[in-house]
Order: sequence, then C-alpha cells, then structure tokens
Amino acid sequence: MNGWRLVITLLSLLSPAYTLPPALLESTVSTPAAIPEFAFVAQPPADMVGLSDEQLSWLIAEDTAALGSVSIGFPSGGVLLNGRQMPSSPLWDVVNPDESWGTEETIAFVETAIRAVHAVYPDSHPLYIGDISEDDGGRLNRHQTHQAGRDVDLGFYFKHGQGAWHTHGTSRNLDLPRNWALVRALVVHTDVETVLLDRSIQRLLYDYAVSIGEDRDWLRDVFQVPRGTGQSLVRHVPKHRNHYHVRFYNRRAQEAGIRAYKPLLEQGKIKPPVVYVNHRVRSGQTLGHLARRYGVSVRAIQAANGMRGTMLRAGRSYRIPVRDGVSRLPEAVQVTPRRLPPFTPATLAAVDWTPASHPVSPLGAEALTRLAALNPGKHSPALADPGPTGFPWPDPQVSELLFWYYQEYSQLKAELSM
Repeated sequence: MNGWRLVITLLSLLSPAYTLPPALLESTVSTPAAIPEFAFVAQPPADMVGLSDEQLSWLIAEDTAALGSVSIGFPSGGVLLNGRQMPSSPLWDVVNPDESWGTEETIAFVETAIRAVHAVYPDSHPLYIGDISEDDGGRLNRHQTHQAGRDVDLGFYFKHGQGAWHTHGTSRNLDLPRNWALVRALVVHTDVETVLLDRSIQRLLYDYAVSIGEDRDWLRDVFQVPRGTGQSLVRHVPKHRNHYHVRFYNRRAQEAGIRAYKPLLEQGKIKPPVVYVNHRVRSGQTLGHLARRYGVSVRAIQAANGMRGTMLRAGRSYRIPVRDGVSRLPEAVQVTPRRLPPFTPATLAAVDWTPASHPVSPLGAEALTRLAALNPGKHSPALADPGPTGFPWPDPQVSELLFWYYQEYSQLKAELSM
C-alpha cells in the first residue's frame, strides 16, 4: 500500500460524490464514504461485560466452541473462529458450501432478510448465496475481503426464474419488487454496514422504490445514486452488476474477536501475523521473483535469512516470511443505528416491518456455571451490569467524528508503513 491511498481517502472525505476504486473500497473494513459521522462504539453483550481475562483465557483453553462465533481483525485481514456454515433451504441455493462459512450473526442476518422477501412474495425463486468465508476465515481465492465471516455475496431475483449465478442484472430481467424487498429487509432487519452494488442497479431500485411511494429523503440514506447523502449504505463499485456484496456489523463476534485475540494467539488457536515457509530455489530464480510470488519485500527475505547480498543458491531452501493470520485489530466495535424508514408504503404493508431483534448468542448456561466457579463470591458474567443496550441514537458531538478520523488515520499510517 502506498501514499496515493491517503490522498484518495482525503479526497473522498471532501467529496461525497467521489467513488473509491474497487480495490480500495473492498480492501478496507471502513471507508470515509461507508461510515456515517454518527457511528458510535457499541456496548458489548451482557455476558461479555463481566467476563474477566482469566475466565476468558480458561474458556478458550477448555471449551473454545462455547465462545460462539468470533470475527477477528478486518474483512481484508481477518480470521473466523467457530463459524457456522450456511444451511440448505428451499428459499436459497448455496453456490459453494465450502466457502459459505460466516459468524452466527451473519448467517442469521442473511436468513432473516431472505425470509422477509418470501413473507411478501411467497412464490419467489431461491436466491443464490455466493462466497462468505472459509471455515477458518483468511484469504479467500480471488477476494480481497471475505476473511472474517462478515461479508456475503448475494444474487438477484429475476423475472423469469432463477437463472445462472452471476447473471448481470438489467431493466429487462430484474424482478424489481423482490430485489427492493431484499434491500429493504437488509436495512430494516439486519445490522448491515454496507452494500456494494453497481450504480446502474442502484438507479433501477431507487426508481422502483420511489414509484411505490417510499420516502425520498430516506432513500438518500440508502442509495448513493442518484443523489445520496455521501454516507449511503449502498455504494457503487464496478463489477458488481451481477450480485450484492453485503457486509454486516457483528456486535458480539467482533467484540469477542477483540477480547479473545491475545489468548487465542498465545494458546495457538489462531495463526500468528507472520509465518515462515521454506522455498527451495530453482536455477534462474531471484530475490525479486520470490518477493513477487509470496507478496513480501526483498528486504524481508534478506532479514529472515541473514543475507547481505542478493545472490541465491539453486537447490538451497530459504525462509520466506509470509503475512498470515491477523496483523491488526480495531480499537472498538463501531456500528451505526439502523436507518429505519418513516413509513411503509401500501404495496408492502401486508407484512410486519417491525425491525428484527439482534441475533445475539450468549454464552450457554453450562459455560457460565463453570466460569462462575473460577471466581467464587463474584458475579458471574451473566449477572454483570450490561450497561446500555439496543441502538441508542448518539449525540452527534465533534468528538465522535474526531474519534473516527483518528481510527482511520491510525489504519492508514499502519498500512503505509508496511
């Protein structure tokens, strides 16, 4: 990553209409255009608040699965622990089951949104579900993201049946009522962070939503086009005319990822940020060749092997430091309140659009009983004061915005130094 990323990011802060290149927009957990200024630090789940470091370390050692799903790091550099595989259903088709692992929250959000579409249109064809993550997260084939169990590729609803996965959407083939019901369900019923979608598809959905009487001001918060707020949920990215790329906030899984990272690393439950692989050099290979192949610098290879020069010996094995696992963590779990519509148009009013509750999966009773025994006489995690809950609308103070800018600055500084 080089200095032009910083320039592009600063430009995007000044111009809401500016669209980041897809390689950047997909490679970061948050972009200035994607996180509204009213983002706030989420309160951790009640059972996590009273969980001491000692209890957490013991739980990881004795029963890691009891933690539930854990999303560590960022979508572009993360790990998934205790993931859940997308189940089969007549309401959807999983394209590649081996790459359909997400957190419990992510899977629940996807199920909720699709079921909401079928509540309005019971005869809808199955929706394709593409890549989510590997069972343990990390790099996923061609994707720069999809590493922490919070990103999902969803197909479109079409007028004349399901069609093929990755079919491009057009005004002729898209079933706009069902696709709008899906987007609306994601906004109302889930903790969606952002949806990446080509502007041409956004325009079709926007025009349809207006035609059935949706509130135009609210739609500006939903879509980037034609005249979004600059902090709209749905953002334009090229090559997204054939699917929705949806990213969710995971309040529980992300909080667990921040709290559990150190003991997980110490106990060998996840990979360290850098691992070493051995490469046996063939005739004609150079340090530059190895650096390009493994995505590291020449200097890093030299340092790992105590080399001062650039000469390689054919037939000899060299240690290559490969970045793996998680190299950085968010300072806190930041979410935005759900952007709820002021009313529901008559076309959709036949079903209940009351926002779905958050699918938090607390620690099980058995695990809590065992944890309480570690600290006799003290409150168990379940009895700890949970603090505020739900989705409080924060006071939009300058400090909130400065806090976010500090996080973005810290992230950019770390990447520019790599």
